[in-house]
Amino acid sequence: MKVGIVGASGYSGEVLVKLLLGHPRVTLAAVTSRSQAGKALATVIPSVRGADQGLKFTDSDPAALAAGDIDLFFLALPHGAAATYAKALVAAGKRVIDLSADFRIADLATYQKYYGEHHAPDLLPSARFVLPELTAPGWKSEVKLVAAPGCYPTSILVPLVPLLKAGVVTREHIVVNSYSGVSGAGKKAEEMYLYVERAESIKAYGLVKHRHLAEVEEQLALLTGAKTIIQFNPHLAPMRRGIATTITVPAAKGATIEQLYAAWNGTYGGRPFVQVLPTGETPDTAHVVGTNRVDMSAVLDPRTGNFVITAAEDNLVKGASGQAVQIMNLWCGFEETAGLV
Repeated sequence: MKVGIVGASGYSGEVLVKLLLGHPRVTLAAVTSRSQAGKALATVIPSVRGADQGLKFTDSDPAALAAGDIDLFFLALPHGAAATYAKALVAAGKRVIDLSADFRIADLATYQKYYGEHHAPDLLPSARFVLPELTAPGWKSEVKLVAAPGCYPTSILVPLVPLLKAGVVTREHIVVNSYSGVSGAGKKAEEMYLYVERAESIKAYGLVKHRHLAEVEEQLALLTGAKTIIQFNPHLAPMRRGIATTITVPAAKGATIEQLYAAWNGTYGGRPFVQVLPTGETPDTAHVVGTNRVDMSAVLDPRTGNFVITAAEDNLVKGASGQAVQIMNLWCGFEETAGLV
């Protein structure tokens, strides 16, 4: 199957390039970038030398891409830019997996509140948010446009959704502290992302209305059946990649750590990309970078009555490009793990 990447020169695009060049069931047939058009793929991404199949970057022309013979496109673009391409490609009958936020939020008013104007609101009703471990399997035959989850939301929803559904935790007083590597901001030439600013330094940002909060709370309501409000505190950490998330949530009356783990194991038993660690063994970003995994564990604090849950993932793989490939695998009938570790 022929696939293409629109916006292949960013961090997520680069990871997609590497994953798709090594994928056993697809051919990477197009990589686009307005800033790199005409350049050889291996010149812009030297790590793929020898495996680049002679590909060159082409201009990101929605009409030209829609007219070609590529079956599925990944949109690795900033929010706001992806919608224009999705509109043209979906109209041409292409399958589209969008890594931006443009189609993650079903409610238009909520999107506008957090992101501003939407450039393809007519596509929102037909788009589908898919987190492979949590979305009901019927989605595969229903859509042409899939929104891949954000990096922070993945690290929050995967641990929290089964516990809310099982009634193991309360819906009140949920506090989430997340720490992201600098690559989560993309290739921005801004002072706060310079090496000398970030090395040996960590800081909170986006308080108290980070954009991913809209995605998290909407999905918590849709996946668990009730409105849930969280306190979300994102931080920028002095590392290139990875997300570490700590969730503090009151245990439901009488709930035990065994019940929490039973809810997780019942949901994720046999799923290849969620690793449930023993209580007390906290996950480490160093152990998940380069993989499509979420590692997570929990402890019960008898003093406060809170569960303290920790999760770790690679923000560019399970938090973006790897998860998009996982979605493609499921959508197209490939093995879920094809091309992924």
